[in-house]
Formats: sequence, C-alpha cells, structure tokens
Amino acid sequence: MKKFQHELSYKTSRSSGSGGQNVNKVETSVTVMWKIEDSAVFTETEKERIFFKLKNRINSEDILQLTVSESRTQLQNKKIAAEKIQEIVNLALIIPKKRIATKPSKGKIEKRLENKKKISEKKENRKFRY
Repeated sequence: MKKFQHELSYKTSRSSGSGGQNVNKVETSVTVMWKIEDSAVFTETEKERIFFKLKNRINSEDILQLTVSESRTQLQNKKIAAEKIQEIVNLALIIPKKRIATKPSKGKIEKRLENKKKISEKKENRKFRY
C-alpha cells in the first residue's frame, strides 16, 4: 500500500443539497485530483494497471478525480476524499490470483453417479404400470 497524498491537488466548491444558509456562502465540497503520469511513487507497470482498471474514472487529461461533499466541513471532506482516492488506487493495484483448475476425486464422481441412479430409480418407480 503506497502513500501518495503529497501528489494530490484539491479544489473546493459549494456543496449542493441541504445545509441552510451556510450552503450558499461556504465552499465545503472538495474535489481531489491526481495526475497519474506525474507520479513518482508508482512504477510504469503500476501506472498502466491503474489506467486500465480506472479508465472510466480518468478524464481526457489523464487526471483521476473524485468529489466529496459528505461532511459539512471542508477539512473533513478533504480527509475523506484523500482516503477514498487512496483506497480506489490500492484496489486497482491488486492482482487477482489465477484459478487453478481441479478435477473432482474418484469418490466424488462415484457418489454423484450413485445419487443419480437412486433418483432415476425413484422416478422410474413412480410410473404407472398395467
């Protein structure tokens, strides 16, 4: 888990929604932006993985951005935004394990076939015979 908070830039704006008179005069919504190409923390392969996994969140200037307006304070929103972008990037860097194909054991195969035979016999016995 790599930390890259020093590479983030922030922009504030007025939050939408309820908040009374405060919402019209205080910029509490925070947009966090991160220029992936300029990052010194990640290697080129990690950057490529981030671009691939988060391509729907990255804009045309190759900037990953996220807007947060959960809290009523700008400082809290800034903290939440930094944590969320950190979490998103760390999840994108996880390499999924390859699935190893396995065969069922002979005992399991025999048990399955035996069960099929029992069910078949049960259904066969339900038939009406003259």
